[in-house]
Amino acid sequence: MTRFVATLLSGLLVLLPVAITIALVAWLGTFIYQFVGPGSVFGRMLTAIGLGFSTSPLAAYAIGLVILITSIYFLGLMVETRMERYLSGLIDWGMRRIPLVSNVYDLTKRFVALVDRKQGDGLKSMSPVWCFFGGPGNSAGVLALLPAPDAVTIGDEKYYAILIPSAPVPVGGGLIYVPASWIKPADMGVEELMTIYVSMGVSGPKKSPAVAAAPVGQLTQS
Repeated sequence: MTRFVATLLSGLLVLLPVAITIALVAWLGTFIYQFVGPGSVFGRMLTAIGLGFSTSPLAAYAIGLVILITSIYFLGLMVETRMERYLSGLIDWGMRRIPLVSNVYDLTKRFVALVDRKQGDGLKSMSPVWCFFGGPGNSAGVLALLPAPDAVTIGDEKYYAILIPSAPVPVGGGLIYVPASWIKPADMGVEELMTIYVSMGVSGPKKSPAVAAAPVGQLTQS
C-alpha cells in the first residue's frame, strides 16, 4: 500500500505543474473574456462598430475586433515614423485639458513608460538593493528596487523610496520609505531579482549581500 501511494504521488507531482499551468491559463482567459468578450462594455462597443457590416452579433463583434486591431496597427506604423512626436503631443494636449481625467492619464502614462523599453529601458533604470529592516546585522533582509537615487529628508534623517515586489507576481508589491542606513547595493541585475521573486525564493541570489558596501547615494547603475 505504501508503494502504491508513493507511486501515485510521483505521478501526481509530474502532472501538478501541467494542471496548475492549465488552470492559470483558463483563469486568465476567463478574466480577459469578462472585460473584452461580446457581453462586456468593450465587447458591445465592438459589436456596435461591426453591426454596419453584419446583422449577426457574433460576426459584428469579430468585424469590430478586426477593425480595432487594424486601426491600432496603422497607428503603430505612424508612431514608428517621424509623426510619433506630433501624435504624442496632440494626445497629451487633449487629455491634459480634461479635469480629473488628466490625473489618471498622467499616472497611466508614467506606468507605461516603466515597461516601454524605448523610454529609458523601464525597470532597468532602477537599482536592486538589499534593505535590512532595523539596520545591517541581526535583522531581516529584503530584496527591493530603488526607483531613484534621490533622498527625501524626514526630520534630520535621509530616507529612500524602495519598491518591494510580491512573489510570485513581481509586478505588484509595496512602496516604502526607509532610512538610508538600512539600504545596501545588491550585486545583481533587475532580471535576477525578478527571477528570485517569480521562483518564490527557489532561485536564490548568486552572490551574498555586501554589508559594507558603498553608500546608496552612489547607486547609479541598474
